[in-house]
Amino acid sequence: MPTPRRQPAYAGLAPLPRASGTSVHQRPCIGHSGNGRLRTALSLATLSAARFNPVIKTFYDRLRAGGKPAKVARCAAARKRLHLAFALVTYQKDFDPLYRQQDAA
Repeated sequence: MPTPRRQPAYAGLAPLPRASGTSVHQRPCIGHSGNGRLRTALSLATLSAARFNPVIKTFYDRLRAGGKPAKVARCAAARKRLHLAFALVTYQKDFDPLYRQQDAA
């Protein structure tokens, strides 16, 4: 059964630890595993979404204001887009940028 947690791993957007036994060599980073074409397509689409999509723009701006580097924030936004796409396909609904605001009201 597909789950939202499996999708970023398939796309290669899940952080991979770099460890051997008990020693930790470096910080986790996204690797070259997963579907490279999907990862590239999501990354390029996220460049535009970080400027024009209100949901992704607020998320990306919040990460950047918190001190995250641009590439890290872009990868996180790409993951969020993948989760949103999974939810839209699973529940067969249209994208609604005001969805969270309707829940709060």
